[in-house]
Amino acid sequence: MDIKLDKMPKDIPPQHQEKQPGIEKEMTPKPVYDNDQPGYGRLKGKVAILTGGDSGIGRSVAVLFAKEGADVTIVYLNEHEDAEETATMIRKYGKEALLIPTDISVEVNCKNVVDRTIEKFGKLDILVNNAAVQYEQHDIQDISAQQWEYTFKVNIFSYFFMTKYASQHLAEGSVIINTTSVTAYKGNEALMDYSSTKGAIVSFTRSLSQSLIKKGIRVNAVAPGPVWTPLIPASFPDDKVSEFGKDIPMERPAQPVEIATCYVFLASSEAAFLTGQVLHPNGGSIVNA
Repeated sequence: MDIKLDKMPKDIPPQHQEKQPGIEKEMTPKPVYDNDQPGYGRLKGKVAILTGGDSGIGRSVAVLFAKEGADVTIVYLNEHEDAEETATMIRKYGKEALLIPTDISVEVNCKNVVDRTIEKFGKLDILVNNAAVQYEQHDIQDISAQQWEYTFKVNIFSYFFMTKYASQHLAEGSVIINTTSVTAYKGNEALMDYSSTKGAIVSFTRSLSQSLIKKGIRVNAVAPGPVWTPLIPASFPDDKVSEFGKDIPMERPAQPVEIATCYVFLASSEAAFLTGQVLHPNGGSIVNA
């Protein structure tokens, strides 16, 4: 699966899934999460934790990390079949995968993820906070307190909890990468709670980077534009899914592999002088970064 603009799917048929965070095997077309590029050993000997790693951007990051030499802990909610497929791809590249199904909106579960990773691999070098939920609501009156709170618990509280426990094991040269969104900069009238959490992630990234650089730990973020992941058919009605991504200059959504390369770069020594920054793979959308 070569990364070429003319090879990426442009048209998405109408489809909808009833439950978040969605199932990748039920999507048409299937997201592109790997490519024909070889690994270069940029993460050789590293250990990474990746939340939301069973599918979408997370799956692609996990596969490319493994290709570059890292063992990976995949944290996910309950999408067991998707997670097993991701683990199979990791093992295809000769690396180990630890699968941990859990709800990371709960603090103690985040601690358990870190503890199990250390028990399995003996160390931790990279934390990727990536898990998220989103619920389309066109009127603020339709956003319940429960929805608002849960969105924040998954999308930003978990980032704080995972970082709190992971940072105790990160040494000089380690890396934290957070997934924010173009909505943090442009907003989205139908995703007010989601966009708000993504804005919080930008500020969290910048503040955390200033705190941890004293220990030699870099903290950066990635702010994707529209990406073809299971969260899309699980969030929007089928007619909106078929138009997803067509309103940006590239006139199509990204495939996960086109976003995941940013994480590989930020995790590697090639980004040694980058901290507190946000990369914007968004298909040409202009943002006030």
